[in-house]
Amino acid sequence: VEMDGFESNEGVILMAATTRPDVLDPALLRPGRFDRRIIVGLPDVRGRASILEVHTRKVPLEDNVDLSVVARGTPGFSGADLENLVNEAALLAARFNKERVGPNDFERAKDKVLMGAERKSVILSEEEKRTTAWHEAGHTLVAMKMPERHVDPIHKVTIIPRGQALGVTQQLPEEDRHNIDRRYAEARIAILMAGRIAEELALDGQQTTGAGNDIEVATNLARKMVCEWGMSDALGPIAYAKNESEPFLGRDIQRPKGYSEATAQQIDREVHDLVMSQYNRAKEILTTHADALERLAVALIEREALGLEEVKAAIEGRPLPPPMAAPKPAPVITSDKPVPQQEEAPAKPAAGFPVAEPST
Repeated sequence: VEMDGFESNEGVILMAATTRPDVLDPALLRPGRFDRRIIVGLPDVRGRASILEVHTRKVPLEDNVDLSVVARGTPGFSGADLENLVNEAALLAARFNKERVGPNDFERAKDKVLMGAERKSVILSEEEKRTTAWHEAGHTLVAMKMPERHVDPIHKVTIIPRGQALGVTQQLPEEDRHNIDRRYAEARIAILMAGRIAEELALDGQQTTGAGNDIEVATNLARKMVCEWGMSDALGPIAYAKNESEPFLGRDIQRPKGYSEATAQQIDREVHDLVMSQYNRAKEILTTHADALERLAVALIEREALGLEEVKAAIEGRPLPPPMAAPKPAPVITSDKPVPQQEEAPAKPAAGFPVAEPST
């Protein structure tokens, strides 16, 4: 706040941080005020391993816990996310009366951080459970049938309500992804559309509101491909989108679009064609592999959560591997011996209050 009054020989270094550099006054950024700008991004795999080592110094770990493996399985996590991951793993281990935190505790903690806490109080009807199972099975099957280099591998799929979602299909990249190519973005749209298509196949053409968020994300992704990333053959490598930052002190309220109405209509057609082409692509996959889709949905209804190996077994028609045994809560220790009764000590009066003398 107070940036004046410092002499050049006082040895004072002024540091500041912001998450919105676009709204800073240019006077703050001129030479002599802040001479060096440092961008703090998300940590890479080595950074995540180092951060985990810091947060697990006071946490007793089992011998088979490899923090480098945990770091590889948490791409995109910030330092705060990793701290939360360690805390949740420690809480889960303590809840089941374990003396040390194990790999399974980190795995369950990662599910909670990524997908949200399980809402066990939410009771789904059989029809809603079936619809959710087919929806998530559609996402999963299309992701599994796409070329591996174009999609992130499936980590877990569940129809247990978590956060605001009734079901979640979780994909985790095998390594940090810093760049998105066109084939990856198109495959992502197809996977998002697959949930709605699977619902239509299961409900004889009926549509539900469960695909609302998928449609919104797919549409926004397609618009970015056309307007920002130049991934449209008809419009070419031209940026049609402005910086959509929130208005600050009246800025950006009256900003023009920068293109004509005819171009706006062409953008809408390109976005529509891009989404519908991937919709048809996903529909062809689900129709061709209808038997695998049904097996996957039935397995989800039976087990409610499937890992990658279980997903592969269901798609290929093999028997599912036995589920991982759920940890048991800490036992309540009881004893048949009678508890010795102790004499109650006379209550001591609170300090500062008079004590009534017994009457004779």
